[in-house]
Amino acid sequence: MSMQTTMQSYATGILEELSRTVQAVDEASMNALIAQIVRADRILVAGAGRSGLMMRAFAMRLMHLGFNAYVVGETVTPGLGENGLLIIGSGSGETKSLVAMAEKARAIGASVAAITIHPGSTIGELAHTIIQVPAASKENTSLARATIQPMGALFEQSLLIIFDAIILQLMGIGEVDNTAMLGRHANLE
Repeated sequence: MSMQTTMQSYATGILEELSRTVQAVDEASMNALIAQIVRADRILVAGAGRSGLMMRAFAMRLMHLGFNAYVVGETVTPGLGENGLLIIGSGSGETKSLVAMAEKARAIGASVAAITIHPGSTIGELAHTIIQVPAASKENTSLARATIQPMGALFEQSLLIIFDAIILQLMGIGEVDNTAMLGRHANLE
């Protein structure tokens, strides 16, 4: 895009990229993750950097729905057991700290889900369920789909959209509405 590109043109380009990317995600893999979430007695989420922020947003919405959801690394996060689920968001699927978490979760007997660009990555190989997001990674923006955005922005934004779609599905399954979710929203703000 040229120097003359307007903010609206950028926003439109981003939305077009998001639409194309999210439409290419396999719905069966999203349904598999939903089934894992419903079965789990405890859900822990993990990610690094901006992907980690998207994972935190997902944990918050899961909590609003009444799930026992936590963010790995927080002081109030309990341990994971064999009926638990670890959900990892990692574009590369190779972030060392996240690989170690996936290995530990598997050793405990917990389920692991990965949302990644690279299903053949180390984390992808450790996961029971994989949602592949066909976006460019921060290491290689020429992969899969062209993007006007820097680094892993398209992947990170796609995480948020995919997770919000999963939340809507879970709301329908549990017949939970916005009012019920507001009852679990923070009230000391």
